[in-house]
Amino acid sequence: MDIAIVGATGNVGRKIIEVLEKKNFSIDNLYLVASSKSAGSKLKFKSQEIEIEALESFDFSKAKITFFSAGGKISEKYAPLAAKHSVVIDNSSYFRMDPEVPLVVPQVNSDALKNMKKNIIANPNCSTAQLVIILKPLHDLFNIKRVVISTYQSTSGAGKAPMDELVEQTRLSLENKQISSKNFTKQIAFNAIPHIDAFDKDGYTKEELKMINETKKILDDNIELTATCVRIPVMVSHAESLNIEFEKPFSLEKISQSLDNAEGCKVVDERKDGGYITPVEAEGKNETFISRIRKDSSKKNTVNLWCVSDNLLRGAALNAVEIAESYLKNK
Repeated sequence: MDIAIVGATGNVGRKIIEVLEKKNFSIDNLYLVASSKSAGSKLKFKSQEIEIEALESFDFSKAKITFFSAGGKISEKYAPLAAKHSVVIDNSSYFRMDPEVPLVVPQVNSDALKNMKKNIIANPNCSTAQLVIILKPLHDLFNIKRVVISTYQSTSGAGKAPMDELVEQTRLSLENKQISSKNFTKQIAFNAIPHIDAFDKDGYTKEELKMINETKKILDDNIELTATCVRIPVMVSHAESLNIEFEKPFSLEKISQSLDNAEGCKVVDERKDGGYITPVEAEGKNETFISRIRKDSSKKNTVNLWCVSDNLLRGAALNAVEIAESYLKNK
């Protein structure tokens, strides 16, 4: 199996390399691709060092599967070229809502891979990926009517420069020095910013609309959703507070049991100090963790819960590699 990774030097590209290595994915040749600026540098894979090749001149016919993790503009330009020779798994938002491109979380809708018409498979937004892996088993049991989502998203979701800015702003704040923001609309250190991506005409941000529209495409168009997405001063892992209304009655025991048995999920829900998972504990883990499961006493057939997941893994690299595994298994 010959594999290429476009955007290999970025946060997600490096994580894809890690996941491929940890899974011992069957690879004959691994091609690492980035901008001409990075060409010639090397990254480690297993015991070897692989030289970065320039995207502009890369021959996509060399790879059977190509992962794209270099942003929407790169995917728009190069993914269709790659798809003439290689199955493309794209981490950007560019193809997600294309009706001819399956949007896939393998634990939820691997059957969508049968409808691939452009040789491109889209990976969902990082916040969507951890959301639908929780909603799927609950929807199967109790039929979800509506979900209210509040996210608490780490700076790694915006890239390496925003992560560096958090570190720098934290240092400046502790030293009582002036802070200026380059990658955020407000100071991120010791703060929370209710604004991720551009605003839509109705007041939602694109990040919020991604969660709504992608969940409908992946899971069920009849589910009603609303979201508020917030950036917080955390390096890695996204957390979400969910309020889920069902059509059918439920028990907390059944919810906890079904989630703990669902592939990719783990319930950690003790009603005591520290009996829940936070972003720090989720970092580097493959699971989506679920805590604080409790009935909404204000509305019938409604539950509240908290979930947290490593956005670079479940939300991006791990899901992308699992898409590749599902594709190879089902082709």
